[in-house]
Amino acid sequence: MTVGLLLWNQTRQQWLGNKKTQNRKQVREPTISWNATYESLLGSNKPFARPVPLAEMVDFLVDVWEQEGLYD
Repeated sequence: MTVGLLLWNQTRQQWLGNKKTQNRKQVREPTISWNATYESLLGSNKPFARPVPLAEMVDFLVDVWEQEGLYD
């Protein structure tokens, strides 16, 4: 193996280890409000007040697309 591959595998294992400890944290309140609309959320270029987890954003977009008939 090359040194680069060994370093990559080591870094990956550290990252995966960190993910396991993060999963044990308490469940947080959603970042996106339950009544947010596509326009209210993405209609401007203002940054969000706090980071939105990717899974939450994907769920939001899928819901919007389903309501608009864009996602089957």
